[in-house]
Formats: sequence, structure tokens, C-alpha cells
Amino acid sequence: MALRRGLHFVFKVGDRAKTATFYRDVLGMKILRHEEFEEGCKATCNGPYDGKWSKTMVGFGPEDDHFVAELTYNYGVGEYQLGNDFLGLTLQSSQAVSNAKRLGWPLTEVGEALYLTQAPGGYPFYLVDKEQPSSDPVQKVCLGVSDFKKSTHYWTKLLGMKVMENNEEKKTVLMGFSDTQCKLELHDNSGAVDHGTAFGRIAFSCPREQLPVLEALMKKENQKILTPLVSLDTPGKATVEVVILADPDGHEICFVGDEAFRQLSMVDPKGNELLDKAMAEDKSDEWFAKHNKQKAAA
Repeated sequence: MALRRGLHFVFKVGDRAKTATFYRDVLGMKILRHEEFEEGCKATCNGPYDGKWSKTMVGFGPEDDHFVAELTYNYGVGEYQLGNDFLGLTLQSSQAVSNAKRLGWPLTEVGEALYLTQAPGGYPFYLVDKEQPSSDPVQKVCLGVSDFKKSTHYWTKLLGMKVMENNEEKKTVLMGFSDTQCKLELHDNSGAVDHGTAFGRIAFSCPREQLPVLEALMKKENQKILTPLVSLDTPGKATVEVVILADPDGHEICFVGDEAFRQLSMVDPKGNELLDKAMAEDKSDEWFAKHNKQKAAA
């Protein structure tokens, strides 16, 4: 499974301006590309919403060799309810810690050279206060699970990840497709997993030819397939094929054909400009205020 690789985690955001400040100015990530859509995605990339939405990819470098964040913004939704499913993204950057202190962004010291902060919407981020590596600073994504053994079996035996560290005391297992990639950490919640309405999705790529094989394996093992193999079109860009799965706790997992995705995910030098333009033209907050209404809380 060495050809499989982690790509991104999808976050639903209710305030694009504050979110852009966090990723750009606090974390120091770059806008890799920005796209606007008039209607919902047929693979529910933006959640169960049919209206206008946008997708912004942010990271320390291109998805070819970095794990990044996909920020989805639904124009009519102002906030989402957090669950206990997403437990944090960890990255190493003393510059991000310095930025947060300079900008007055709340930080809590939770360990030696380790700080906890939150992205707008309440998503937890852990910042390791050490020099940012020349490789990808994003180290791991942590998800909560209700049945440790069942989840470990799913991610290793069915999806092909290898266990790198098993900590029975902390009830965590660290795994990944290779040592050089962002890792996935599963943490035993000692109870049910609640996804709220803010639930995200983790994405991986694999060779295109593996997608139908993966789908067939999930059918054979009676595992949940949220979206059977489907083609997704982005105007003017490559068409990608995806299969959307759900693990035993309902964590959404997207597998995308690598060859087309490498074309689709090329960095757009106008990404920053396109995001700023979209935010400037977004009059949804003004409209809701003018009509004395609040944006929906999902």
C-alpha cells in the first residue's frame, strides 16, 4: 500500500475571514487553490447542502508531498456543532507559536514545547514549538473511536495502513501508509462517537486501478460505502474518480484516483487572490443583518 498517501482533512467553516486569518497568519500556511460552486457536490464534499459553497485548499506546500486542509464554506450556514470525532491536528512550527502570541491568538501550553489552540469553529490544533522542518510540518490527525480493536483492524487490515506506535496507557494507536507522511492517530473515546454537524472527512489517494478493488473489498466485508465509485468534474480541470467510505464509527474516508488528482491539485498561483475576491464579494452576512436574521446554525 506504499502507493497510497494522505491528502487532506475537510473542515466545515462558518466564518471565512477569521478562518483565513488563522491558516494564513497564525499557522503560516499558503492558499493552494480556491474554487466556487453554485450547487452542492454529488460526493457531499461540502456536507449535506445543496446551495452555493466554496472550497479552499490551504497547506505548507502542494498536496503532492504535503498534508493540507480543505475548507468548505456553505454560504447560508454560519456555524456547525462540534462532536467528539475530530480530536486534533498536530503540526511542528515555532513560527506558528510565535505568530499566535504576536496576534493574541489564544494558546494553552499542554506539554513540553506543545501548545493547544483552536481554529475558528472550535477545531483543536496542536502546535509543537520546534523549528519548522523542511519537509511537511503536519505530523498527524487524531480521530476518536469507540472500539479500539475494531477500528485498528479496519484501518490496517482493510485499508492497508501500518501501525507505527501503540500506546495502551493513552489508548492511542499511530498508523500511516509510510513513515514520511502525515500519520493518523486513533484515540479510544471510551464511548460513542458523536459527529455533530461539523463532521469532517479525511482523504487519501491511490492508483486509479485500486478504486474498484477497494470498493469490492468493502462490499465483501459488509462495510459502509457512502458514495460508490463516481466521477467528479471541476470545470477546466481534471475529472477525478472517488469512493467515499465510512469506518466503524462513521468517520468519512475519501479515496481518490491519484493520477487525475495530481493534475487537479496543482497549486493555483491566483488562489490567494481568488479567496480574497470571493470574501470581498460575499454579501451574505450583510444580507442576513439587513433582514434582521441570523445565518443558519447547522
